[in-house]
Amino acid sequence: MRYRELGRSGVQVSEVGYGAWGIGASSWVGAREEDSLAALHRAVDLGVNFVDTARGYGESERLVGRVVRERAANGERVRVATKVPPLNGQWPARAGVDPAETFPGAHIRQSLETSLAVSGLERFDLLQFHVWSDEWLGRGDWLETVRELKREGLIGLFGVSINDHEPHSAVELVRSGEVDAVQVIFNVFDQSPLDELFPACEEHGVGVIVRVALDEGGLTGRITADTTFPEGDFRRRYFRDDRPAQVARRVAAITADLGIEPDRLAETALRFVLGAPAVSTVIPGMRTVRHVERNAAVADGVPLDERQLKVLAGHRWERNFYS
Repeated sequence: MRYRELGRSGVQVSEVGYGAWGIGASSWVGAREEDSLAALHRAVDLGVNFVDTARGYGESERLVGRVVRERAANGERVRVATKVPPLNGQWPARAGVDPAETFPGAHIRQSLETSLAVSGLERFDLLQFHVWSDEWLGRGDWLETVRELKREGLIGLFGVSINDHEPHSAVELVRSGEVDAVQVIFNVFDQSPLDELFPACEEHGVGVIVRVALDEGGLTGRITADTTFPEGDFRRRYFRDDRPAQVARRVAAITADLGIEPDRLAETALRFVLGAPAVSTVIPGMRTVRHVERNAAVADGVPLDERQLKVLAGHRWERNFYS
């Protein structure tokens, strides 16, 4: 496992981190607690030292906290990030909404205290707002509260999870110097963070946590025109109507242009993400030991070559399957 600094924070994180949404059993059907715990432990065995969870991820914080505490008893340090949901329950953040409706100080503190109690942890290394709007800069008491929580030692760093496919919506925050890290969608299809967000992060020393590097499964090579998901599974909506067929056509074009088999696509997609200098860590969802071993192996320092990067740059496909 290789490690990178999270921006200029001084915190070293594994190139491949652990996205813990899927193990929470709140939106992804099929997660079993024993499998999730085994996967988390295997990830730490392989050098993963950064886990991303959230207050809104069902049982995720509880499971993550259990594993982190067990490993701490053996002297192992695993860094944990969690997220505060917006008080008004609106995803993504909407224009014209006052920060007092989304992240008032009292709500931030209460959410963090609940996360600490559920996880059994004494602090979080990174606390993130689960949505963001640059309209909130200089307004509300959220920043004062974040600074207080840092002083109290309840959190180490502050970050935001940027609205789906809207990397431009946090550029001013990055330039303000008030944020330590941002979490953003970046993958072969959505390459838009390269345009403005990533250069700003590099200039201002802000860490970048990449989510949805595999397009919720679209870049694994396993989605076909006939793929369906069970009721209650988030992916049933994400890959609705003719979307699986669209994805399958796009993936076939990528693998043909690269000259690789479909089962090599996930590895290639993760290497593409890690090839961006601004990226600190990528956090694929991993619900089984097999997923962990496959993804952790990508953090071996072997980059894609120039030809591969050029091919993948040509497969940019901006769309929003969350809507």
